[in-house]
Amino acid sequence: MIVVRSALTSLLLMVSFASIVAQDQPQEPKKPKIEFEYKLLATNRTTTMEKEMNDAAAEGYRFQEVISGDTFFGGSEALVVMIRPTDDFMKGRFAYQLLATTKTSTMQRELQVASDSGFEHVGQSVFKKTFGTEVMVILERDNKVKPRLWDYKLLATRKTSTMQKEVMEAAAEGYQFVGFSSGSTFFGGNEVVTIMRRPRSLTAGN
Repeated sequence: MIVVRSALTSLLLMVSFASIVAQDQPQEPKKPKIEFEYKLLATNRTTTMEKEMNDAAAEGYRFQEVISGDTFFGGSEALVVMIRPTDDFMKGRFAYQLLATTKTSTMQRELQVASDSGFEHVGQSVFKKTFGTEVMVILERDNKVKPRLWDYKLLATRKTSTMQKEVMEAAAEGYQFVGFSSGSTFFGGNEVVTIMRRPRSLTAGN
């Protein structure tokens, strides 16, 4: 019995020692759970960007942010970040249109045509070309909800004081600010371009 007790005591001491040693060992930090996946798109052609955005949307990604500027290897590029949750891929839910033009009147017309098809303004930037800068607008359509129709108004001027006046006049007509950008356009020189919209229900005559 004495031998057995001695063996048990030795075993308990060994287990206790091993437990203490294990507690003293540095614990590896738990890796944080990745909740979102990101995709960065970069191109110097706006038509290519629209295709790449829709390809990413087919994989469950959604537009997050857009910027444009000079990159080290690509020259003047448009950069778009798209995002998708890791546990809920929304494949094919969203569709995108990218509008780019140096004429503000053309942009307003194209914005309205896209809006009539269920697309909404989600981002804008400027895109440097050989001659001047294009206003670049990204529009999104959610294919799983009934689209909300908007009337768009595009304001462009070289004087900020004039822009203030025009924005307030548009606001009095029910328009809301959605975005603006500044750049040198081929027809207007250095311009501030502001995009506003109002729900279709507020259109005069409805």
